[in-house]
Amino acid sequence: MSNQRLGLSTRLRYLAARAQRIDVGSVIERAKETSAAHNKRTPAVVVDMLWQAGFKNVGFQDYVDYDFAILTRAERATYMTHPVSNQLSQKYDDPAYRHIFHDKLEFDRVFAEYLRREWLVVEPGNADAVQELTQRLGTIVTKEPIGQAGTGVHRYHAADVTDWADFHAGLLSRGELLIEEVINQHADLAAVCPGTVNTTRVTAFFDGTKTHILAIAQKFGRGEVSDQMTFGGFYTMLDERGRSRGPGYDSHSHVHEFHPDSGARIADFQLPMIDEVIAFVDQVARVIPQVQYVGWDIVVTPEGPVLVEGNWGAGVYENKPSATGIRTGNKGRYRSAIGF
Repeated sequence: MSNQRLGLSTRLRYLAARAQRIDVGSVIERAKETSAAHNKRTPAVVVDMLWQAGFKNVGFQDYVDYDFAILTRAERATYMTHPVSNQLSQKYDDPAYRHIFHDKLEFDRVFAEYLRREWLVVEPGNADAVQELTQRLGTIVTKEPIGQAGTGVHRYHAADVTDWADFHAGLLSRGELLIEEVINQHADLAAVCPGTVNTTRVTAFFDGTKTHILAIAQKFGRGEVSDQMTFGGFYTMLDERGRSRGPGYDSHSHVHEFHPDSGARIADFQLPMIDEVIAFVDQVARVIPQVQYVGWDIVVTPEGPVLVEGNWGAGVYENKPSATGIRTGNKGRYRSAIGF
């Protein structure tokens, strides 16, 4: 376990850069949203948001998403926030190895053992290989090497392709250079949303000896190729045994007691194979030990967990008090594991 605190210089550099990027109009809009949701005066919310951002390392969207307007000082202190997460990433994720997580082609090469599905790099001259794989699988997912939040991810059906040379050329021209087999998710995940492969985000810290599980969030899609919020997705926090802690929610003020399409009650969800998931995360966390703080996206299949990707900028998934009634976050786990 590390006992090092986050460096003051790192924090000051981050705050200075952040101050230069502040969009005052966006802050006011977020304050109005919070004011309407919690019956607070907008000017007071603006002042509080700026104070929290400048002195408490709370992102503006964190303030909105995690209902800081209705939390006490002590309750706020239990929440992990994006600025703190960013500082942890800068400190504990070696820049010399981050490219492995940035580049999806490199990631698949390094973590091939844990993908447990077929994949192919699209290159000039391999149109026949692309055709063979796509026709055999029936449906494929393509990815642009550099992308985040679900951008650059596409889904194609072999039955829709009439000219394979043109299809191959199109993939190359659009930069969709990675083809992957569609993951066959566990029936318990498909019962909530069968049209999207629903990923589990496990945020973990590897201290060189032990892998610490910091937070677990279950994401659900809306039938699109990705379960990210840009595709209408949302998430629910899970406890240490993989049980949902309440309704689902997103960063657009939507709360889902039931899945909008399947009708499944989100609070009833139990992640299958939770012990296998924890053991799997421990395995993948040791592959690149120089990148210690990672948000791992995995999918549980009937045969066990498989790896989708790792995010060295782990981001934050936290509890939403107005949705769940739970007014504490996960920061204590982070502090205990990392020692900041």
